[in-house]
Amino acid sequence: MTATPSKGKRLKDLIYAPKILVAPGVYDGYSVRLLEKLGFQSGSISGAGVSESHLGWADRGVMNYGDNVATARQLAACTDTLLLQGDADTGYGNAVNVFFTVRGFEDAGCAAVMIEDQMWPKRCGHMAGKACIPAEEMVQKVKAAVAAKRDPDFVIKARTDSAGPLGVQEAVRRLNMYAEAGATALYADALLSAKDIEFVAKHVPIPLVVNMGLGIRSRPTTPLLSPRQLEEMGVGQVSYPRLLTTAALKGMMNAMQVFMDEVVGKNNVVDRPDLLMSFDEINDMMGMEFLEGLEKQFTA
Repeated sequence: MTATPSKGKRLKDLIYAPKILVAPGVYDGYSVRLLEKLGFQSGSISGAGVSESHLGWADRGVMNYGDNVATARQLAACTDTLLLQGDADTGYGNAVNVFFTVRGFEDAGCAAVMIEDQMWPKRCGHMAGKACIPAEEMVQKVKAAVAAKRDPDFVIKARTDSAGPLGVQEAVRRLNMYAEAGATALYADALLSAKDIEFVAKHVPIPLVVNMGLGIRSRPTTPLLSPRQLEEMGVGQVSYPRLLTTAALKGMMNAMQVFMDEVVGKNNVVDRPDLLMSFDEINDMMGMEFLEGLEKQFTA
């Protein structure tokens, strides 16, 4: 009897496959259930999304390890099919802390975890003022992350934020060091041109992950390219970390504007199916059929 591949193995195979892996960002039960329903194979837990939606604070190092890994555990518990990729920021300390951070995310049910080389307190990769720790220090963090894995195929993504403050050549140098230290995949954040993306992808020995910053319009950021374009450049995975968080908040703002204008302001009674999911649609997505089956099985 053939053993079922681990979550890490399944994700690793997807990242290393010729076809690019598309992994939108998730941050709560709604977003996880939605991706699962739409047939996505993986979702990248957005550290920014978790910090903003659960704590109400911007991605500037306010969220701690406990908040982060607890959310990852909750999200992993509500899906049987979606391979979740944790975002462990800088690992919450030195290489020793990284060892236990990786253990925590793997034990929480993730298929991968990402560690970055920013100085703490970190900030969203598309914010100004980033600084990076020495590459040699990050190498030790990557080695600790690799040593911590219980599943040999658990995916360690090593991220560099050095392209902006230190240049693309330095980003490539660092990523090659992280690959040599044992990372499964590499992540170059905030590359500012298609040429830079292609250059990095062609000069690293293992798959490259990039993100597309949909909704970031006020500052220079990674150009928006299609998955096919990125695949042709040699990119292994593309993430969309802010797609669902920004869409959800915009949707809430639109609904509340109608509510304030019509219900509060004019005392009208309105229902807007174009702005609101129905009660039945939500229950269907949130596993009501499964819960009803449990009731019939155990309480009839």
